[in-house]
Amino acid sequence: MKTKLTNKQYVVPFILITSLFFLWGFARAILDVLNVHFRDTLDISITQSSLIQVVTYLGYFLMAIPAGMFINRYGYKRGVVFGLILYALGSFLFVPCSGLGGFAPFLICLFVIACGLAILETAANPYSAELGPKETSAARLNLSQSFNGFGSCLAPVIVGGFLFTNETAHVNVPYVIMGGVVVVVAIIFSFCKLPEIKHEDVANEAEQVNSDVKSNVYKLLTNKMFIIGVIALFSYEVAEISINSYFVIFTTGLDIFSAQTASKVLSYALMFFMIGRFVGSWVMKSVSAERTLFFCAAGTVICMIGVIVTSISERNDTSWTRYIPLAFLLANYVFEAIMFPTIFSIAIKGLGNQTKTASSILMMTPIGGCAFLLVAFLADNTGFIIPFVIPLIGYAIVWAFAKLSLPIK
Repeated sequence: MKTKLTNKQYVVPFILITSLFFLWGFARAILDVLNVHFRDTLDISITQSSLIQVVTYLGYFLMAIPAGMFINRYGYKRGVVFGLILYALGSFLFVPCSGLGGFAPFLICLFVIACGLAILETAANPYSAELGPKETSAARLNLSQSFNGFGSCLAPVIVGGFLFTNETAHVNVPYVIMGGVVVVVAIIFSFCKLPEIKHEDVANEAEQVNSDVKSNVYKLLTNKMFIIGVIALFSYEVAEISINSYFVIFTTGLDIFSAQTASKVLSYALMFFMIGRFVGSWVMKSVSAERTLFFCAAGTVICMIGVIVTSISERNDTSWTRYIPLAFLLANYVFEAIMFPTIFSIAIKGLGNQTKTASSILMMTPIGGCAFLLVAFLADNTGFIIPFVIPLIGYAIVWAFAKLSLPIK
């Protein structure tokens, strides 16, 4: 029997909170375009351009716990507004920082944006999961994350098309526009009503609001399944961010596409990703999240092996067979689509008043994006194929987590 996705009283809050997923999906996908743009305009190496990912996901790591403390004290709504303000501020800072010249000022802007995104994700992910029946929390979060995929697939084609087709195009333009949109969204959230979720295991409202963060952290660190979930989510972030950031570099490095075409194809890949989340949300109304994750993780492992093997065997071929590794990459986007929200929802399941603190710890895992520095180093020193070993290991760990989380019959 299918369980409803959400309750009637939560429909509007669910729609509003889901809109945020689009915004950070768009912001994170731009990074994959910036890697190539800054290499071309500033004449830097792949390893140097990878600092874009390092700085961004370092911001997630450093802001995650403070974000959880802020949301614990002030609630989901104020957390969302504060995150949006930082997001907009970082976007507008592109204008004065670009006047300073060089690469470093842009990294400062991206760090500020990342701090805002960390707060947004710390608030929105558990909030979406909690807005309805527990049985459909993974399906609900996957549906919200589908709009993250929508933002991700639009960013490369819009921003990449702008930067790669116009020699005089400046990176300030898309960020100023994005900052303006975020300000409007922040104003909307400032005036809307978002219900705070109260948990059955909390005796009273005061306990709900003043739940001791240190105590929650201690309890969570002794929760074996939660810790394994953190490791799995970190491993997924290593794999997913590495592939997204490396996609344009890989396809242009093997002369499969030009930079402009590669950014468009990345948008198509992220469209597959978005479709995968919509389908996954539908499937998980009938199939357990754990079982769905198990089969999808197996699919990603097979795809990574396929990319490596076919790249080695076909790398000097100029025929249509050079697109075979690309086919495995596109299939991987479908399989990996449900991973973040599903791992997240499994990890926070049944945590009650520890949920907000758990969310802040889980939102430290995007630090896995810094692994792109290792991917970039391998690309600079070993060629374009060996770096795929990194995401292969990440997906294998996710598969192991999925196997452990399967219900015992």
